[in-house]
Amino acid sequence: MEWLRLSPEEWMAVHLSLKVSFWAMTASLVPGILIALLLARGRFWGRSLLNGIVHLPLVMPPVVTGYLLLLTFGRKAPLGAFLADNFGIVFSFRWTGAALACAIMGFPLMVRAIRLSLEAIDRKLEAAAGTLGAHPVWVFLTITLPLALPGIIAGMILSFAKAMGEFGATITFVSNIPGETQTLPSAIYTFTQVPGGDAGAMRLTLISIVISLGALMVSEILARRVSRRIEIE
Repeated sequence: MEWLRLSPEEWMAVHLSLKVSFWAMTASLVPGILIALLLARGRFWGRSLLNGIVHLPLVMPPVVTGYLLLLTFGRKAPLGAFLADNFGIVFSFRWTGAALACAIMGFPLMVRAIRLSLEAIDRKLEAAAGTLGAHPVWVFLTITLPLALPGIIAGMILSFAKAMGEFGATITFVSNIPGETQTLPSAIYTFTQVPGGDAGAMRLTLISIVISLGALMVSEILARRVSRRIEIE
């Protein structure tokens, strides 16, 4: 099984993918909950437009998303130059840019899962807490969020899994730099372009499958446990 042994470069791609996916998921969590709550409970003009914008990365070619990020956060772009010159924040051709691209691509999946969970909550439970004098923020934190937890967990894992497999937006925005922006999909693509790279591509493909499948299984197990706990309580 010598062919299964990863090279240092391959380990680096695996580590970077996990790092990028974790931060993409983490950065999306709070905005994802707020947007999902707005779409599930809000009644305002432009709600359909907001919903369309949130889900736009799912239907646009990923390369388009990456190009728009480059136009917005590139070093020569107004916003990108402002962030770099004033705060030292650089996204283009950095792993942080890969995390940003992955966060945007996985955001619709997170929002949808959380929104469906929020819409399934019995509003009478929240109303009952309100009649007892609980503040709306306290009701949200102690009743709404715990009841929506299965959907939140599912959304987080879906976002993580999407980030693990993201290729088009990341390679367009941050390129394919070994050790800096070369994630698993980029490394697999590189291996397929060089003679004798089939073994490396196969190793990383198997790792991608194991990580993604494991993430989905963990999501299912955690969601079931949370659901059971809520039913018992």
